[in-house]
Amino acid sequence: MQIAEGTQQEKTGLGNYFIANYPPFSFWNANHLAAAYEAMQSPPKPGTPLGLYLHIPFCRKRCKFCYFRVYTDKNARDVESYLNALIKEVELLAKQPIVGGRQLDYVYFGGGTPSYLSATQLRGLMERLKQILPWDAAREVTFECEPGTLQLHKLQTLKELGVTRLSLGIENFSDAILESNGRAHLSAEIYRAFGWARETGFQQINIDLIAGMVGETWDNWKECIAKTIELGPESVTIYQMELPYNTVFSKELHVIGQESTPSSGVADWPTKRAWVDYAFTEFRNAGYDQSSAYTVVKNKAQTQFVYRDALWHGADMFGTGVASFGHVNGVHIQNVDTWEKYLEKLEQNELPLGRALPVNSREQLIREMILQLKTGSLERKYFQMKFGEDILEVFRDGYQSLANDGWLTLHADGVTLTPKGFLQVDRLLPTFFEERHRSSRYT
Repeated sequence: MQIAEGTQQEKTGLGNYFIANYPPFSFWNANHLAAAYEAMQSPPKPGTPLGLYLHIPFCRKRCKFCYFRVYTDKNARDVESYLNALIKEVELLAKQPIVGGRQLDYVYFGGGTPSYLSATQLRGLMERLKQILPWDAAREVTFECEPGTLQLHKLQTLKELGVTRLSLGIENFSDAILESNGRAHLSAEIYRAFGWARETGFQQINIDLIAGMVGETWDNWKECIAKTIELGPESVTIYQMELPYNTVFSKELHVIGQESTPSSGVADWPTKRAWVDYAFTEFRNAGYDQSSAYTVVKNKAQTQFVYRDALWHGADMFGTGVASFGHVNGVHIQNVDTWEKYLEKLEQNELPLGRALPVNSREQLIREMILQLKTGSLERKYFQMKFGEDILEVFRDGYQSLANDGWLTLHADGVTLTPKGFLQVDRLLPTFFEERHRSSRYT
């Protein structure tokens, strides 16, 4: 079976591998903004949680594999202007009927580098935000950190202001590899930051690693896994290096027909899968459980990732900040993607919406189904109860084909990925895309 068009090559070529949403982003456009405004003006669907994502787009350096909207050239006045605009955006959103009296279920500070901000800036930002949309009742408040930007007093400020989950972007423990991939921090800062986080009392610490960074070897990878296990974080997330179109590394990639030869030295897909397989085996031996195709946790009952699980089960989320993504009342929304346009719209007291896509019930079903498949299993009853559809009947051909090829197993209660299916689940997901969404660029 051909899993998805263009994914048979095993070298790491140009384009997105990781599937974060559905339908693909290339179908979102400004012509659908009327649907976004209508969704904002409508009451929420009963029982739907509401989350808040805040994009902090500042970094000390731009990683060579980064494809996010980030800035490394902004001064203190620029930062202040942006934070004021961010607060203004949340104020505008809080007045929309879509809120419907709901309290925030989860909050996520992402980047960029949220920890780039000083403790004083963070306190000012968070205290003002909490006056607008309080998160005292939120099940989770996650904050992404670059180790080199952390200080003890900054972590103490975060703890005081209600952050419950830290996510440390470590990626690798080798200084040479960190430097060659454009990371701003070095290994000594990893240990210092982690120690401070423990000293401050954070009970939920996630570590991010990347399999396939330029310069990684089997020996280096094994050392990274051993050092991570020694630190003992509550969860570990492992991404496989990909090369979207707008990264430094992607510009160094020579593409010849359907074959791609990275001059940057990114590992091929079989190697990356082997490294992830090794890592998950080592983590399981150390007492961790796998909670998704990318994440292991020390204790599934105690270590949750509310932001991920809520989104994968159809929660609403305000995506705030430049180029940020959100989803409300069945409509995907992305903010304008330039600094100037974002600030300009908020100076005019306008929501900075840039493009959107209303999602019909079939697409909502597919979206939840493919995202939840990343957890390794699907519950047939969940989709029957929520959508009134039997996924094993509606998508029988797709599931049977994947089962025949050994990617998953079918049973009366649903679907379970096999070990090899878990390692490359993103390649399987286009099987369930609507026909019109299969041949287009993902972004």
